[in-house]
This record gives sequence, C-alpha cells and structure tokens, in this order.
Amino acid sequence: MVLYMRRWVQRVKFMLLFCVCTFVLYHLLLIFSEWVEPMQKYKEPSGRAVKVFQHQHASISDLGSMSDRLRLFYWYGE
Repeated sequence: MVLYMRRWVQRVKFMLLFCVCTFVLYHLLLIFSEWVEPMQKYKEPSGRAVKVFQHQHASISDLGSMSDRLRLFYWYGE
C-alpha cells in the first residue's frame, strides 16, 4: 500500500510541477510578445512616409453584385 501511495504522490508532484511550469512559460511568452509587438500599429506615419490605406465604410449594396465581388477577390488575392 505504501508503494502505491509513493507512486501517486510522485505523479501528483509531477503534474503540479508541470502545471506551474506551463503557467510560468505561458505568461513569459505573453510578456515577450507584448515587448516585441509595435506599440501603435495604426498610427500616422512620420517623415516622408505616406499612409496608403484609407478605411471606408461601404455597405453591401455599394460593392456591386456577387460576381463583381468575386472578381475583385481574385484580382486582389485577398
């Protein structure tokens, strides 16, 4: 009986250590990803750079027919 309890205690210790290490690694990766990611991705560019994307609010009726939308999809490759 003591032998079985030792095995279970070892297994529980291993699982607990595994969960703690996984939790710590996950949070370290979150911190690292925030550090690597640029602060403001969509800010106005500085210097001689020009922002070429302009957000437009278009309704479905403004996009034309389904075939036109499909043709645009294949043309732009998006």
